[in-house]
Amino acid sequence: MSKKTSYLLGILLTIILGTILYYFLCCSVCCSEESCKHKQDETKSVLTPNIKEATKNAFMISDANGNFNLKLNNNFNFKTSNFSILEPVSGDVENGVLKLKDYLFANPSKTLKITGFYKSDEVNNSAYPNLGLARANSVKNYLVLHGVASKQIDTYGKLNDAINPDNNRTLFGPLEFGMLTTDASDTSYIEALEKSCDAVRANPLVLHFKTGEAAIALTSEQRQKIADISHCVDKLGVKVQVVGHTDNTGDATNNVVLGQQRADFAKGYLIKNGILEGNIETSSKGQAEPIADNATDEGKSQNRRTVITIN
Repeated sequence: MSKKTSYLLGILLTIILGTILYYFLCCSVCCSEESCKHKQDETKSVLTPNIKEATKNAFMISDANGNFNLKLNNNFNFKTSNFSILEPVSGDVENGVLKLKDYLFANPSKTLKITGFYKSDEVNNSAYPNLGLARANSVKNYLVLHGVASKQIDTYGKLNDAINPDNNRTLFGPLEFGMLTTDASDTSYIEALEKSCDAVRANPLVLHFKTGEAAIALTSEQRQKIADISHCVDKLGVKVQVVGHTDNTGDATNNVVLGQQRADFAKGYLIKNGILEGNIETSSKGQAEPIADNATDEGKSQNRRTVITIN
């Protein structure tokens, strides 16, 4: 091989080697520092998860038509897909509730509006139409147990996907509070309320389930009825009436006991879902009031029921 051929071959090998190095080591050898940084940033954006900062709403109540203003960093907290208030409630929230109680007692024309928030990806395991309303009712019950009159509290639920839990699935204050002033001369609200409560009496909630079941599956219509019942109890001071019924299988005396067991189970379910125990009365009719023919299996299944209404 001549010197000229060797020389040309060396140049060719150099070009090939340079191309390979360029391909594999571009960022560190040939690219600009800014370009390399851009590629590194792209890699980080792929590998780093999008972690959202937990939302922390203040416990804030302000009366635009009065002299009550409260703003606390702490609030009522909840786990995701849950409507029970996390314990313990902070001391400053407890003190704030006492101030709220005194203000509402001194101003009977004032109504506290509580709106509970919920996220679209949460599971609603309450008896209410949504978790937001269930959370608002839990806070309402806390206030009632601390001396606030239930007649001065209205509860609502609202979808809010802007709230974010922390890494422990805790939602900090998924709530909003407002203070309203009612006009004593305006009777339209109480008239509409009484009409709604009369509708519950005329068409009570009827549940069919076996004693010992751990949960009750409710339709959206039944969930709304429980919300209506709770509202009537709060505003009109009526009691929830839970009556257990059976078919005619077995001894009539034993069926009265069985009906009471069914009523008590339904009562426990209502208490778990935020209706205070003192507002619930239970009884049993046993097999005495069938609504269908006990001669058929279908009729018996209809007679094994628990009826929930208001007095």
